[in-house]
Amino acid sequence: MNESQARGLFLDFWEPLQPVTVVTVLMHGDVDGLGAGALLTRALWNRGVTATPLVTGKAEGPWTPAVQARVAAARPQVLMVADLGCRAEPVTSAPTLFVDHHRPDGVPAGSTLVSGYGSEPTPTSGLLAFWCGQGLTDLRSLRWIAALTLLADLADGTFPELTATRAEVPASLLREAVSLLNAPRRAAAGDARPALALLLRAGSLREVLDPLQPELPLLQESRAEVAGAMAEAKRAAPRFSGPFALVRLSSPCLVHPLIAQVWRTRLPKYVVIAANFGFREDHVHFSVRTARGDLNLLDLLAEHAPPGADLLSFGGGHDRATGGALPLEAWNAFITGLGFGAEALA
Repeated sequence: MNESQARGLFLDFWEPLQPVTVVTVLMHGDVDGLGAGALLTRALWNRGVTATPLVTGKAEGPWTPAVQARVAAARPQVLMVADLGCRAEPVTSAPTLFVDHHRPDGVPAGSTLVSGYGSEPTPTSGLLAFWCGQGLTDLRSLRWIAALTLLADLADGTFPELTATRAEVPASLLREAVSLLNAPRRAAAGDARPALALLLRAGSLREVLDPLQPELPLLQESRAEVAGAMAEAKRAAPRFSGPFALVRLSSPCLVHPLIAQVWRTRLPKYVVIAANFGFREDHVHFSVRTARGDLNLLDLLAEHAPPGADLLSFGGGHDRATGGALPLEAWNAFITGLGFGAEALA
């Protein structure tokens, strides 16, 4: 997927629907999702469209009842979904655009998917949204938002949007912004709305980090909370079964993806599963990472899916970065199937 293809798909979706005056933009709460949603929302605002941004909360997705109720209450003529995956089941009856870089599990009838999955290098959802939004209005002054999504999800990359922004802004500021904007979603409350408010309002990266921004203290508090949770979670030692390494932890914060990444580098020959038993009542939330190039984690989890596993909350994402959430009984079936014993059960 390149810029021309993304813009073409977007305009093929958008233009036949005109005139459209009410749009809901639903997005994931990490920097990539927030960046994608902010770029789409601001592009629509620039065109005079009433665009309502919505960000998912803790353990939510487009197909969870609470999110669908919020979307329905907004009564959109068009729905845009950013960085939340794509499946055949519709989110709403309104025409829907999905902007995403995870492996799709189908596309609803009458909807359009702008996907970066399978492209090398893979564009983030934020970069795809930047390319789409350019079909509506000039977004070049907001290129730094696309750059943040690239830094957050890829850590590096050759896309010109990141290269050009790095030439204009110190790398330390880019990393600081990513760290702060990701923090509210990872804190126990899981409320990314303050980070979204900053991205919807700021005219530059330096404005995001301005000490006078009212959201900044909350972002800093969230980061401190997550840092404390990480320090505790790092004390957990892995347990092994064949090619799998399991790290058990219990935290209300979203630290299991970070812990999985830490152990991925320490155990490059293993599939690392960081399982969080304290994130949500009656569920185990887990992240799976590997440095092995011979394994596709999406296919691996599909092979070991316990009975009744919902692809919305199990085994979606990227080839080498996935995870999910399972009720306790299903978790026990899953982890037993991988060869672990009683020490791994909920």
